[in-house]
Amino acid sequence: MFSRSYTNLLDLANGNLSALDYCGGGGGTGGGGGGGGRPPRARRMQRTSTTPGTFADLDEDRAGSVASDAQSSLAGDRLIVVANTLPVRGERRPDGRGWSFSWDEDSLLFHLRDGLPDDMDMEVLYVGSLHADVPPADQDDVAQALLDRFRCIPAFLPKDLCDRFYHGFCKQTLWPLIHYMLPYSADHGGRFDRSHWEAYVLANKLFSQRVIEVLNPEDDYVWIHDYHLLALPSFLRRRFNRLRIGFFLHSPFPSSELYRSLPVRDEILKSLLNCDLIGFHTFDYARHFLSCCSRMLGIDYQSKRGYIGLDYFGRTVGIKIMPVGINMEHLQSLLQQPDLERKVAELRNQFSRKTVLLGVDDMDIFKGIDLKILAFEQMLKAHPKWQGRAVLVQIANPKGGSRKELEELQAKIEQSCKRINDQFGRPGYSPVVLVNRALSSVKRMAYYTIAECVVVTAVRDGMNLTPYEYIVCRQGIPGLDGSGGDRPRGKSMLVVSEFIGCSPSLSGAIRVNPWNIESTAEAMHESIASSDNEKQLRHEKHYRYVSSHDVAYWSKSFIHDFERSCRDHFRRRCWGIGLGFGFRVVALDRNFKKLTVDSIVADYKKSKSRVILLDYDGTLVPQTTIDKTPNETIVSMMNTLCADKKNVVFIVSGRGRDSLEKWFYSCPELGIAAEHGYFMRKFGTYLNSCLCLQMDQR
Repeated sequence: MFSRSYTNLLDLANGNLSALDYCGGGGGTGGGGGGGGRPPRARRMQRTSTTPGTFADLDEDRAGSVASDAQSSLAGDRLIVVANTLPVRGERRPDGRGWSFSWDEDSLLFHLRDGLPDDMDMEVLYVGSLHADVPPADQDDVAQALLDRFRCIPAFLPKDLCDRFYHGFCKQTLWPLIHYMLPYSADHGGRFDRSHWEAYVLANKLFSQRVIEVLNPEDDYVWIHDYHLLALPSFLRRRFNRLRIGFFLHSPFPSSELYRSLPVRDEILKSLLNCDLIGFHTFDYARHFLSCCSRMLGIDYQSKRGYIGLDYFGRTVGIKIMPVGINMEHLQSLLQQPDLERKVAELRNQFSRKTVLLGVDDMDIFKGIDLKILAFEQMLKAHPKWQGRAVLVQIANPKGGSRKELEELQAKIEQSCKRINDQFGRPGYSPVVLVNRALSSVKRMAYYTIAECVVVTAVRDGMNLTPYEYIVCRQGIPGLDGSGGDRPRGKSMLVVSEFIGCSPSLSGAIRVNPWNIESTAEAMHESIASSDNEKQLRHEKHYRYVSSHDVAYWSKSFIHDFERSCRDHFRRRCWGIGLGFGFRVVALDRNFKKLTVDSIVADYKKSKSRVILLDYDGTLVPQTTIDKTPNETIVSMMNTLCADKKNVVFIVSGRGRDSLEKWFYSCPELGIAAEHGYFMRKFGTYLNSCLCLQMDQR
């Protein structure tokens, strides 16, 4: 079997230029086959498909839409923020007539607008789903109201699709994986379900349709958030080749050793590579992503002047490392609420003459609440002087759903709390106080204000802003009652897990491995036993960072790099190729000229001196051939090329000298560069080209 490349070389060597002119485009059957005047048949770049049926079954867009850049009705410079949920709270009015909506001021997406540069008159639109079950009859009115009042475009997913998309693929497949949990058995986490993946893809397609309805592809920036929408970049890039697409992952990105277990690993990576900029909280998360691209797709990154990028078919995909922050203005406004002082006084009275350690976590198997309680128990055993004095207040925000793991975890935590309180408690003193309900923002601020230390022992978490909020609350607000004697404002201590995203930015915190109960217990003891001066120094260091690296700083930094990553969009020529998640945009310089067989043949005829460099594997013989020995046709072709006095022909290969010499001993005029040029043969004689030998001789 011949490879296509060397059959063309054979035609060239034998002077059969007509075969090259038309690339095998023979005439029809029957008489009169004089084809000398036929124009060459145009070739189209071959398309590939990595997941047959996935897009074909779910996407009714025409094939011609691949290169479509048609504009929508809305125009102007805008930032379109796309996330699973909108930063809006909605509920039906008590009388059942209509809906009422308000901004969700606890949502990170709501506050990222503060990072827009002052000189940019940029409108912000939000696309996402609602935390409300809106009947189909009300959806049009609700959508119009949200667009008019909040500049929000809701994506209404059918309930069955939403269950398989969110509770299925997102929570049973992606969520455990990115938190380093593999489904070793059917009872341990969710096994991969193809129907859940198809629902995930379809949901992402519906999100893309909502984006496209309001999109101006020439001017708009699309910023996608978190793991719910990993497939969305492929849909948008497939429709608009030059669209500006950014993505930020608010969750961890797992090690390649875990990620490679995902059956749709390549599809998700290729979808993300359709973005212009991909953001991560920490260098470790970015490093894991780059390692996955290298090991699974063969794409290596480059670092230049502090920027990290991946060259993906001529496009540079930027990598941004920037941990998110809190909204300082919003938090300080909460600290100035009239009832905060009263709530702080109530808590100080409740925990009078006690040292409070605080935990604020969701009731989740990855938050390490059970490990924290065990470590506190160990601290009381190892340091009896704190019995009757130290209290661990654990606020456990309830999570939606009733998965078996959460029910077992909650029962285990309650059992541990009861055991510790029975062993170390006394009248008027409970060592562990479990607040198993959601608290208002003001009540949470009050707990932060009275806590001597905050403990975060998550075994894996994306960012976790609890330590940041605590630091700001401990800084204090003028006018807030500062009574409490040994708890002056401006002092704080943190015990944080080394497996959470905020850990690298809190250099003054005591970092722990939450699985090491004894070490965590000693860290708790150190945090409350440290001197006031030590607490003050650590607090000041943290507050300087938290106050300067807030959510506005994060948003502004991302948008700045987002703009920089998209500067060359309209300076390049782009072609969309591939099907399904194999789709990608090939970007080339505007001066790029595609080589054609006609131009090669014409230049070959006109040239007076030619150098022909040929690889061996994959060029002269197919890569898939087991027997690599060249046949007589290849040897004859080499001799024919070498017989032309205008040609200098070399085989450049990584193969050994002995093999190539044996195979082409009958081609004395053929040049051989064996072992990538370590041995050079010209006109039958090997040259002294070994650099190490030349250096030794000198």
